[in-house]
Amino acid sequence: MDIALLGEFGFIERLTKDFTVKNNTTVKGVGDDCAVIDAGEKYLLLTTELILEGIHFDLVYTPLKHLGYKAVVMACSDVCAMNGRPKQLTVSIGLSARFTVEQIEELYQGIHLACEEYGIDMVGGDTTASMTGLALSLTAIGEVEKEKVVYRSGASDTDLVCVTGDLGAAYMGVKLLEREKQVLEGNNVSQPKFSGYEYLLERQLKPRLRIDVIDALEEASILPTSMMDISDGLSSEMLHICKASSKGARIYLDRLPISSKTFDLAEEMGVDPVIAALNGGDDYELLFTVPVSKYEDVMRIGGIDVIGHMTPESKGVALTTPDGAEIAMQAPGWHKQEKQNDK
Repeated sequence: MDIALLGEFGFIERLTKDFTVKNNTTVKGVGDDCAVIDAGEKYLLLTTELILEGIHFDLVYTPLKHLGYKAVVMACSDVCAMNGRPKQLTVSIGLSARFTVEQIEELYQGIHLACEEYGIDMVGGDTTASMTGLALSLTAIGEVEKEKVVYRSGASDTDLVCVTGDLGAAYMGVKLLEREKQVLEGNNVSQPKFSGYEYLLERQLKPRLRIDVIDALEEASILPTSMMDISDGLSSEMLHICKASSKGARIYLDRLPISSKTFDLAEEMGVDPVIAALNGGDDYELLFTVPVSKYEDVMRIGGIDVIGHMTPESKGVALTTPDGAEIAMQAPGWHKQEKQNDK
């Protein structure tokens, strides 16, 4: 059977349907951004990220140092999505014979930089040979107070839908890199044209880990009712929250936070910036819901937009246009970068 026939959600459910929890320390297994383990006073958060050359990154335009940094963010973002803070990290790599010691040292320089910036300990891993290029597998370990863990499944009918930062910039960044790769293929004289779009490149090559948002929410005494990180695009993550919470939602297109640089490059390349925001992915921002009563508290934090609200499940999940029309929200099909432990 072709995986695409099942779709992303159905494929993961089919693979994991026969697994049941056998240990009383397993609080949450498959079905959220992290597994949740009872570690006594706190919950332990555990998640794994698999990153493959040719699928998740292209070394033609991805510096190894940036790849190392981004890999840490990709793995640890899931911990933040549970309202936790990453503490430890293991890194396993598969290497083909074409890589030198110096190149892998560059990769680890990026990993080290991210660990230093976010206070994460790199505590182990594994190294093996690879026949197909570079492969990275990172396991992130975090912690959260038991009463403050946030799942995808806690949203209520009237909750506000919030998102941090802006959306679609990382997608436009990779579109720019792909364009320049094609233009300069076989040309060793000309330089790529990146001027004016440095912000988009940074969002693609060096995304932020939003621990700052977790800290800000705690300082404001705001506990989200549900939360995810935006790795695959807003549409996919919104549908995950709605399914887990058995709720519908209305997302307002004119409230989506999209940077002017994203709009500019999208216009230049003939790309719909709204599609980039909804389905582009790689943003690693946080999507979360809060009670209506927390609206003013959320707005005081800054850098967070309210883009919609939850509804009863019977109303479905829809995008609302400025003229009041509603469009059923759909996620892209099978995502190669999806991981079993994340769904």
